[in-house]
Amino acid sequence: MGTKITFRRPDGQEATGYFAPTGAANAPGVVVIQEWWGLQDQIRGVADRFALAGYNALAPDLYSGVVVPYHDRESAGKQMGSLNFVDAVDETVRGAAMFLRRNGQKAAITGFCMGGAVSILAAARVPEFACAAPFYGIPPEAVAKAADVKIPLQGHFANDDSWCTPEAVNKFEADLKAAGKDFEIFRYDAEHGFLNEQRGDAHAREESELAWSRVLKFFEKHLR
Repeated sequence: MGTKITFRRPDGQEATGYFAPTGAANAPGVVVIQEWWGLQDQIRGVADRFALAGYNALAPDLYSGVVVPYHDRESAGKQMGSLNFVDAVDETVRGAAMFLRRNGQKAAITGFCMGGAVSILAAARVPEFACAAPFYGIPPEAVAKAADVKIPLQGHFANDDSWCTPEAVNKFEADLKAAGKDFEIFRYDAEHGFLNEQRGDAHAREESELAWSRVLKFFEKHLR
């Protein structure tokens, strides 16, 4: 459905990504951020699904073409560890938001695993976004605190998660509440990565569909 495109970052450099247009005039947009595996087919599929739901979707390629197989956690960790998160958010992610908003439409951001953390960081740093829906990822407080979030946020987290732990989610939620932010947090009896249908070890269909319906309702409220 979509295609590879090149778009401009605020610093003038070029970035690439997967763009899935909805085909409707004046449609709002969604930036979709990859897991630590890279911009693989499943993330492209998420962008396609948003396009079918009426949103122009753009998934920027934060690894510049590198895609890591699901079994190779060591390589995925190295790729994520070498990513300059602030540059990725301030330049590549913001450039994607500006691309989607080039005709004045509103834009949201969502992301998974590493992309969830990127989404929260963008919610604190990128003024072009109207709302954010991160999945099972929270950035270190040294990079972005809950109090730094500037837009409505809907978080989706797994109760069985050793990376983005329930304890970390509880603290994030408490900090959002203490800071008076506009947010809602949903927890699912599932494992980390439960929305990824390509990962049979983690995918939870019922929880995924519930989360998807909540995200679409949230975007409808803040983007239409």
